[in-house]
Amino acid sequence: MKIVLLAGGFGTRISEESQFKPKPMLEIGGKPILWHIMKEYSAYGFNEFVICAGYKQHYIKEWFKNYFIYTSDVTFDLTEGNRLILHEQHSEPWKVTVVDTGLHTMTGGRIKRIQKYVGNETFMLTYGDGVCDVNIAKLVEFHKAHGKLATLTAVMLDQSKGVLNIGGDNAVRSFREKSAKDSAPINAGYMVLEPQVFDYLTDDSCVFEQQPLMTLAKEGQLMSYQHKGFWQCMDTKREMDDLEKMWKSGTAPWKVW
Repeated sequence: MKIVLLAGGFGTRISEESQFKPKPMLEIGGKPILWHIMKEYSAYGFNEFVICAGYKQHYIKEWFKNYFIYTSDVTFDLTEGNRLILHEQHSEPWKVTVVDTGLHTMTGGRIKRIQKYVGNETFMLTYGDGVCDVNIAKLVEFHKAHGKLATLTAVMLDQSKGVLNIGGDNAVRSFREKSAKDSAPINAGYMVLEPQVFDYLTDDSCVFEQQPLMTLAKEGQLMSYQHKGFWQCMDTKREMDDLEKMWKSGTAPWKVW
């Protein structure tokens, strides 16, 4: 089963870092967060990836092209015609297809563009900026069991602000601090999709999280896999720093390999 990774956006909310490279290529522990996500899937035996690239897509292609060099000791023997010798190679059992899905293409349009690389088979999809410790095998098992077209992983997002009760006259009737009751389920990615989902996608302006998912939900074809463990996206520099601290401390929950 192939895994489609959305990695083509501008990453404007973390522009202080993404101005130099695509957000999925920002590093945690010296490796792109995209690599961490791929390692998660690979730990469960899923090793074929289709990357929907766009913004600075050449950066992603060059990184995978030079993966052996980046992860091995190297001897450059200039005495024998610039011979390159790799030592202690650390390869991955991956087949990676990087597709330029356009600079301004929306998420649904990017998925539509890679249809020919997925073919007529069930596939997985996630965003290139979020890590978690979801059990991929159980996620796939859940999807196959319910028989619907789409499954997304839902996690509870804690409310981080105080809660206001505002009346019709704009007066604040009450104020209280956040509590566990204020948590709300969100789409965390880590989806499993049937190929029929491509029929719900239109052109480059199609936003997958809007009409396609709304229509699937309305038709009763969208299920949620409830994940109560760790999940974290990397939208801001602060979130990036928090992930880096977890990795350096050896407590990264997403490191399931």
